[in-house]
Amino acid sequence: MTESQHVIFAELTRRVAAERDRAAFGQLFDHFAPRINAYLMRLGAPNGLAEEIAQDTMIVLWNKAALFDPSKSSVSTWLFRVARNRRIDLIRRDKSDRIDPNDPIFHPSPVEAPDIEMDATARDERVREAMKALRPEQLDLIRQAFFDGLSHSEIAEKSGLPLGTVKSRIRLAFKKLREALELDPKVDTD
Repeated sequence: MTESQHVIFAELTRRVAAERDRAAFGQLFDHFAPRINAYLMRLGAPNGLAEEIAQDTMIVLWNKAALFDPSKSSVSTWLFRVARNRRIDLIRRDKSDRIDPNDPIFHPSPVEAPDIEMDATARDERVREAMKALRPEQLDLIRQAFFDGLSHSEIAEKSGLPLGTVKSRIRLAFKKLREALELDPKVDTD
């Protein structure tokens, strides 16, 4: 931005403050609103929120233009700072609204009895043994789906297999695991 543009924007802002000049405000709005919107979107704000904050920023310009001091900053610096601060305020407000005192994270879970923990450990070991009976490609699909957290579509894309093949191989792997675990009398299937 050139020095002459800084002077022009400062004069337009002075006219908005002193005379409530709508034409001057319109020129400032046309120049800064799209730039502020783009700036906010680059910071990660969704389009609708970015537009809302940009409009709020321009309302601040209309209502508080008299507070602008050209000796401290340019109009663009002032407006972008207002927009940035509005975004930070919204993020803070959103975070405080999302705290749920009933969230389980705020309530410690009861300690499991040692015998239950041992049963779980033994069950996990039997599941690992049953998984050794799977074919390598089935084991890989189970690992991707349940340990790596990939969706069936992501697995299909990554492996180059058709989605239906991925689904059927996972289903057959589970069937094989279920059969192996049902044959093991030590496994509690509940």
